[in-house]
Amino acid sequence: MTTPESTEQKLFQDTIRAFEAEIANVGAHLHFDSAARVTYAKEIQRISMELSSQAKSGAITWAEAAKQTNETRNAVMDIIRNRSTPVGMALAQRMKAEGKTLNELIARKTMQIHGKGVNFNNLSVSEQNRIYAEIVKSAGRSNPRVTATMQNAGRAGRGLIFLSVALSVYNVAVAENKTQAAVREVAITGAGIGGGIAGGALAGLACGPGAPVCVTVGAFIGGGLAAFGMSWIW
Repeated sequence: MTTPESTEQKLFQDTIRAFEAEIANVGAHLHFDSAARVTYAKEIQRISMELSSQAKSGAITWAEAAKQTNETRNAVMDIIRNRSTPVGMALAQRMKAEGKTLNELIARKTMQIHGKGVNFNNLSVSEQNRIYAEIVKSAGRSNPRVTATMQNAGRAGRGLIFLSVALSVYNVAVAENKTQAAVREVAITGAGIGGGIAGGALAGLACGPGAPVCVTVGAFIGGGLAAFGMSWIW
């Protein structure tokens, strides 16, 4: 027979398990988004170097290199965002809703190099090629502050995942039925991470793009509820 004391004890234990799963949830988000940022930085640098080399060798013009670099960078950005967590995507959309067009980049680089009021079309071919070359070069650079922040976040995420694993190992070690405890830990942690992704995605649909606070709250609540529910089932 279930007593009030046993019910309260189970509620407390399930809450603790849910909290432990939240640690893994947060860690997974940080790790996944950091890995996505690293992939993005490496890929755009590779594309920039490859097209720059082709332009220098005369295989393509600098204008073609700038066009291909910009199009490819924007495509890579969209692909990486879709592979990020909902929180990571919302943060990225908040910082930059979409990639710059080639004309926007030409105007910016022309002003940076030649000053305001200078028309790109009035520049000589060599001057225009310099603008195109700068666009190709800059396309291979990711925002250093964002990259550094995400690298730190990745390290923090791996630390949280390690902590979550350590807690799960302890729970299994002190359990009477270690096999059942191991399956339970995997199920609860998995539910927490999956619930976090789902909760963030639902919050993103409700709040719209570029709403990282709302999506983060959704991910946190979704992960907690999913982990608590799975723990209660066990």
